[in-house]
Amino acid sequence: MQRKTNPLRRAVALGAAAGFVAALVAGCGGGGDAAQTELGKNDTLTITTFGDFGYSDAIAEWNADPASPFKVKETKIAQWDTWKQTLTSNMQAGTGLTDVVAIEGDAMPQFLTAGASEQFADLTDHSLDNRWVDYKYVAGQTPDGKQIGYPTDAGPEAICYRADLFRQAGLPTDRAAVAKMFESWDSYFAAGQQFVKKVPATKWYDSSGSIAQAMLNQVKFPFQTSENMVDVENADLKHVFDTVSEYSPALSTRAVQWSDDWTANFTNNGFATMPCPGWMFAYIKESAPSVQGWDIANVFPGGGGNWGGSFLAVPVQSQHQKEAKEFANWITDTQQQISAFDSAGAYPANLAAEQELSKINTPDPYFANAPTAQILADRAQAVPAGVPYKGDKYSDILGLFQTAIQRVDEGQSPEASWQTFTQAVQKMD
Repeated sequence: MQRKTNPLRRAVALGAAAGFVAALVAGCGGGGDAAQTELGKNDTLTITTFGDFGYSDAIAEWNADPASPFKVKETKIAQWDTWKQTLTSNMQAGTGLTDVVAIEGDAMPQFLTAGASEQFADLTDHSLDNRWVDYKYVAGQTPDGKQIGYPTDAGPEAICYRADLFRQAGLPTDRAAVAKMFESWDSYFAAGQQFVKKVPATKWYDSSGSIAQAMLNQVKFPFQTSENMVDVENADLKHVFDTVSEYSPALSTRAVQWSDDWTANFTNNGFATMPCPGWMFAYIKESAPSVQGWDIANVFPGGGGNWGGSFLAVPVQSQHQKEAKEFANWITDTQQQISAFDSAGAYPANLAAEQELSKINTPDPYFANAPTAQILADRAQAVPAGVPYKGDKYSDILGLFQTAIQRVDEGQSPEASWQTFTQAVQKMD
């Protein structure tokens, strides 16, 4: 799950957060577990998430159940960047964190490093080894096998599109026909060029940043080698940058994703397509509750891609680690993850939940009764394991890369923006 990230704020926030994590590694050494106390039925366990994990109904169910051994209170932070700063600063201080904390998937590699990982309890439970999609499960493990995070959702991507605007442009509107039109990035951009000629008041996609992210999710080693050596001077990454820079002037709204301008484009026919992991469904519905015409194609240009997917972790400073592990286990189990999908579109990393959702296959009336669960299940099968590789600096470099994309949108030459990006990466160490 990756939500509400402004590239400019992200670059600043991630740089600061990286400093906190570095300080943890260098100075804290893990600290040690807090003294433990047992929670009773009238006591409260605390959890912090960001965006909307879709947990409200499940937590209400937990709290209403007379058999529940304690109560649960969720704090929701709107943006991951904001929560990451608080999370890392409270880790450094050794106090202030809730009993369970959410960690965004792209940032998890930083928290798996020596020192930082010692700030979290070991959640290893081999009876849960087959609960989650393997690539998400191992992404919450340290190199020596300590499980510091239980996966929540995954982010297999499809393409959401405005069938009504396609009709105006004379493009196919049927999902199967649209899927054929979007089989490759070349065909996707070609369709966009055709579209904007017919409907010049509307752009093809929601933001340059979202397309850059989508393409980046198919690059094996975008920022670091398998040995975690920084390498942004590689042909695959440059291809993504050059391609987005080439097409965005004609096809992109050039709005910063999550900004007010971006949100406004949902209701003023500002764009016709966007990359769509399941958690994006809630944003579309919230941003354009009255707009009719949205649909989803069971396709992703170039094959498959995964955008987002978070974890729940238990800080060692929690005084209720046993209960925190119990609740993290429960909330990531099958029925609760189905509830999260129904509530917020968070496509589960839980295998049984994926299978059950595909079996039920409830049509979504907002998206022209599209079988969204089955579409995302198919898209998940297309995601290559381990792509992209996310080293310990992935999240920080991603912020710099997105800022470089935004500079081009604002009028800077691609050459100058690329040079600024590579120089900023060199200065990270």
